[in-house]
Amino acid sequence: MPSRAQAQAKPEETLFELTNRQRQRVHVPIQLQRNLLVIKAKLNGSGPYNFLLDTGVSTSIITSPTLADSLGLRKGQLFRVVGAGGANTGLQAYQTDSVRVELAGAVAPRMTWLVISEDVLNLSGYIGMPIHGILGSELFRSFVVTLRPENGDIILNNPDTYKAPRGRSWASIPLTIEKNKAYITAPVRFTDSLTLPLKLVLDTGASHALSIETDSDPRLSLPTQRLPADLGRGLTGLVEGYLGRVRALQLGRYTMPAVLTSYPNAADVHRRIEVQRNGNIGYELLKRFYLIIDYPHQQLLLRPNTKFRQPFEHDMCGIELLAAGPLYRRFFVLRVMANSPAEAAGLAVDDELISINFMPADAFSLTQLDRMLHSEDGRSLFMVLRRRDGNLHTASLRLKRQI
Repeated sequence: MPSRAQAQAKPEETLFELTNRQRQRVHVPIQLQRNLLVIKAKLNGSGPYNFLLDTGVSTSIITSPTLADSLGLRKGQLFRVVGAGGANTGLQAYQTDSVRVELAGAVAPRMTWLVISEDVLNLSGYIGMPIHGILGSELFRSFVVTLRPENGDIILNNPDTYKAPRGRSWASIPLTIEKNKAYITAPVRFTDSLTLPLKLVLDTGASHALSIETDSDPRLSLPTQRLPADLGRGLTGLVEGYLGRVRALQLGRYTMPAVLTSYPNAADVHRRIEVQRNGNIGYELLKRFYLIIDYPHQQLLLRPNTKFRQPFEHDMCGIELLAAGPLYRRFFVLRVMANSPAEAAGLAVDDELISINFMPADAFSLTQLDRMLHSEDGRSLFMVLRRRDGNLHTASLRLKRQI
């Protein structure tokens, strides 16, 4: 989610602490949904509520203004959310402080949040479960965080007693912490003759693999082979651009070949001159490693896992689905990509997916459907959809790798 409201806390401020100070680490349950990490937290004793865990956000955000109202949160300083070039979006955010945040085994007694005036991100519909906001870098500034979504948890380690793992399979990459965000510098190979060290935001809240902002360096340009694409939605609206591939990205001793890469249009990215960067690295790439994110000691530790050699794939159908209904098990077509199998099969915006391959759609989660649409070049899908007028429409299509 590229465009986010900003407010800064003091970099040296430790916001979270272990509930039991005799312990040196705790395990906190977490879910991985659509390449995004979801964690539960109580606010001022109420909840728990679901939040994305996002290193790309320097101050945590409540995206549900109705939740903030129900908790009676104090309305502090107001911010105007601006778009690219300073355009007025009509959105506002206010700062609320002294919010008690409780995780399983950890607590922040008095934390500052931003509250957005309107839930424009609709994270619940995008992920397919209730989402109330984004928990940002405050957690990472307080602990050494081991991400283990394959085990259903993360580990919060006391940074004062933490000892990093040893072994040849572990790679250590320096982190720089600027404005409460973490950055790495990674060599990216574009051609046989061009490899550039790119400064990238470490962004667990981005579901893509890699994003490069071509206007950040005159040596950067769009790849010859590219696909026009909608890259997501931020606070300031839809982000358009292109999908392509870089030859390789290097993380320590590990090389990631043919990385699927987003190239957002410069006009759709609100660039912040406070920290110069070339793009970000998201969870589609990071999930291929066992990860230890260590803000306190300014290092990223990683070791390949079973996903390391999986190819980077884009949606091969050409639709974006949005979940709705009380259980988020109704699925509607939000967008149809031009020249895609979905467009050729006659799918239309606002179609409701009723069944897929003779299974009712509500038998799947949005994450499961998303995996199916990314699954295999040449795979056949048979869909039944309901049009806006109530009539049923059948569609047979074959998935196609387009980039």
